[in-house]
Amino acid sequence: MTRASLLALLGFVALTSIAGGAVMAASALGTERMGLPPEVLLPPDLLQGSVFDTYLVPGLLLSVVVGGLHLAGFILLMRHHRLAPFATATAGYSVLIWIFVQMVFVPFSVLQSVYFAAGLAELGLLLLLLGLMGPVAGRNR
Repeated sequence: MTRASLLALLGFVALTSIAGGAVMAASALGTERMGLPPEVLLPPDLLQGSVFDTYLVPGLLLSVVVGGLHLAGFILLMRHHRLAPFATATAGYSVLIWIFVQMVFVPFSVLQSVYFAAGLAELGLLLLLLGLMGPVAGRNR
């Protein structure tokens, strides 16, 4: 149950991060090409006060780093690879860091809470899966 829940979370964050980052990057390349005004997808005022002029770099970071790490964690955990715990922990921390940084520049959104909770849940489930948290971890051996 723990492993399945962790896989579901990793898969969800991987899919939505890759898709969301792609939308951000595409908007930077010109939503007019898609027949949409730029404000429809992402309001340009959210970038004010940040180091970014467009959503291209944040979109690529979200897709490649956050989404890629989650995809790697998902695949490695599916294959019972010895690096799965490391990849899963890295993925969990990547989404937490993404949300922390985002909250500096972007007004609060419910999605920030959802993804922050997902990152914490990934790390908690990993600790359970490794036997480092829970009833067994509390016993004297």
